[in-house]
Amino acid sequence: MFTKTAQLWHNATPHPHWCGLTLLAIDGVFWRTPDTPENDAAFPRQTHAGNPALYPQVKMVCQMELTSHLLTAAAFGTMKNSENELAEQLIEQTGDNTLTLMDKGYYSLGLLNAWSLAGEHRHWMIPLRKGAQYEELRKLGKGDHLVKLKTSPQARKKWPGLGNEVTARLLTVTRKGKVCHLLTSMTDAMRFPGGEMADLYSHRWEIELGYREIKQTMQLSRLTLRSKKPELVEQELWGVLLAYNLVRYQMIKMAEHLKGYWPNQLSFSESCGMVGNAANLLI
Repeated sequence: MFTKTAQLWHNATPHPHWCGLTLLAIDGVFWRTPDTPENDAAFPRQTHAGNPALYPQVKMVCQMELTSHLLTAAAFGTMKNSENELAEQLIEQTGDNTLTLMDKGYYSLGLLNAWSLAGEHRHWMIPLRKGAQYEELRKLGKGDHLVKLKTSPQARKKWPGLGNEVTARLLTVTRKGKVCHLLTSMTDAMRFPGGEMADLYSHRWEIELGYREIKQTMQLSRLTLRSKKPELVEQELWGVLLAYNLVRYQMIKMAEHLKGYWPNQLSFSESCGMVGNAANLLI
């Protein structure tokens, strides 16, 4: 139900574009489950300095359209799954003509290459890994270069479609006195202006604001999910994501009647209350 409605509402929304690309982001989040034998068996605990966590946990990675905060895809597993493994499940659900912003935890040339090859103009942007080795091929502008990065035999074994090298674009920008290096698949300097691209990455934080809306506003800052059995935990999580998108889609419809406002400029907490009141009238 979440997947079907997510795609339906996403496709029905006239999202703003940047250079013809829809702006997306992916990020991970953890959910704590009740400490029951069933949950403990299904969701192995994370360990800290050899000590197990107090509660079983679920790891989730979501994809969000950044101007509307609509979640477009999600995957979850256990703490034994890496976020890259979960992000891999989102590749096929990512549409064409998109730019997905990622944090440094998703830095994997195999994952990034697969992301680009899965469709038409499926671009990404991510901070360059510290210590990453690359060769400058051509200067595109100030702090803007076309680069070549070599892949490892281990990566090529894991990702059969990965070649010996990956060509990408490297932007070097200074923010608040700190030098940042951003790697992206948008290598066409004529279509994608470097100066504007550097500013785009700051919008990645919108997905973290979305997680805060879910956990603090919708979940009332409850630290632990309610469900005591694994299959019910999964149902609860899909229900939470579906409810979040329902509120967000109603905010999109409301913003259409408010001149000069984007959906992400409206109050999420007030919108939650309005949607909840409307639902109560239908009961």
